[in-house]
Amino acid sequence: MQRLVVSFLVLIAGVAAPGARAHAAPVGVVTGASSSAPAAADTALFAGGCFWCLETAFEGRPGIRAAVSGYSGGHKSNPKYEEVGAHTTGHLETVAVVFDAKKVTYAQLLDLFWHSIDPTQGDGQFCDKGESYRSAIFWRNEAQRKAALASKQALEKSGALGGRPIKTTIVKAGPFWPAEEYHQDFYRKDPDRYRSYREGCGRDRRLQALWGDKAVKPNVH
Repeated sequence: MQRLVVSFLVLIAGVAAPGARAHAAPVGVVTGASSSAPAAADTALFAGGCFWCLETAFEGRPGIRAAVSGYSGGHKSNPKYEEVGAHTTGHLETVAVVFDAKKVTYAQLLDLFWHSIDPTQGDGQFCDKGESYRSAIFWRNEAQRKAALASKQALEKSGALGGRPIKTTIVKAGPFWPAEEYHQDFYRKDPDRYRSYREGCGRDRRLQALWGDKAVKPNVH
């Protein structure tokens, strides 16, 4: 897992590491799987509030090869955490999910995503308010766009949200910028702070109230 994350970061940054093939893609643009990943690998981009928490909704699940915290949807190149947190760059805290399309479908990832957030909240997610914490699905191709729209329509028709409008946006993906290293796998680096933040923000309480047994619990070991 760690080797893949490193290779993935090298790919999207366009930086050649020792033994890695240089990539011609623009800096920060997610272009797909790394050279060390199987051909079936693809990437999905989701914003759902604090990326520390959204990471753990995907990390380590069958078919998911990496979950990388970062920033997307804004207008500034290579944004820093402090800038994004000040809501001055237009970026949302985002997680790039590298997955094996032969083992898990994009539709299944969408299902995980919806049940990891509060799609009815438009001013952020849970206790976190502001532009950078808003929820979004960033589609990377036409198949992802159609799947995302279909999943939103299905959720609206299901009645699970009691008729409340879905505030999660579905937009075309632009550059994805990996967050600073200390944010990656934060639940492992500082588990006490991660748990304290998650509980204090009321994320799991709200997810349980909203989704019941379908609420996605953090995949933390």
